[in-house]
Amino acid sequence: MDNNLIAVARVGKLFGQTDKGGLSVTLYTTFPDDFDADSENLFVVIDSLIVPLFCDSFERRGKTGANICFADFDTQRRAEELIGKELLFDFGENDNEDDDEFYMEDLIGFEVTAGKLHGKIVDYYDSEMNPLLGIDFGQGERLVPAAEEFILHIDFDNEKIKMLLPEGLMEL
Repeated sequence: MDNNLIAVARVGKLFGQTDKGGLSVTLYTTFPDDFDADSENLFVVIDSLIVPLFCDSFERRGKTGANICFADFDTQRRAEELIGKELLFDFGENDNEDDDEFYMEDLIGFEVTAGKLHGKIVDYYDSEMNPLLGIDFGQGERLVPAAEEFILHIDFDNEKIKMLLPEGLMEL
């Protein structure tokens, strides 16, 4: 099973609009307080397969309860398949991969490799027109456009960046 998936709830019984697959669930303390049913999925294991569940409706009932209707489990018979099963949520890297957002200032201190050049990011200059990274390749700071097309790979764990810079920027 995916290491990023954590059990966050257990399906208790049919509830409310049973003809539409309405279910009552017990929320664990691990259930995310800011869960957005419109943009986030829950998962369930069925026959050893991880199956995504898309919420048609989600209504909290106090701190530990909720009523949910899932797409594809929209009849009483289909919803009954989920009774007793744990619902899982992906807390892992998936969140970062979906939005790929970070602050450029966070890259200060990262080691940079650009062809045969090796250096370190020493500063970031924010500008809507032309944001720049200050990189020291051993001969003082050089300003390099912080353009997506110049960045080949960012390794956040090891604080390293691989860049492909145009010839004019490679000359020291």
